[in-house]
Amino acid sequence: MEVYDNNQNYRKEPLSVGQWVLTIFLLAIPIVNIVMLFVWGFGGNKDERENFAKASLIWMLLGIAITTFFVGCVGCAALATLAN
Repeated sequence: MEVYDNNQNYRKEPLSVGQWVLTIFLLAIPIVNIVMLFVWGFGGNKDERENFAKASLIWMLLGIAITTFFVGCVGCAALATLAN
């Protein structure tokens, strides 16, 4: 819905509770969540979900990097233990 302020400037209506419920539901579905985060983050949809999606993708990337680092460390330690 388009909303205009007193100076006739266009501004967007905030997302409703129902839209947020749908957003959270879609993010709970595997694979669909990653696709939707990219759509919302980079699809040109200028609403609250854009920044939320970009922040979520950054956290996912950080989690993958940290997990890879620790799995690599544990793997190297396991191989070193087996070599002795």
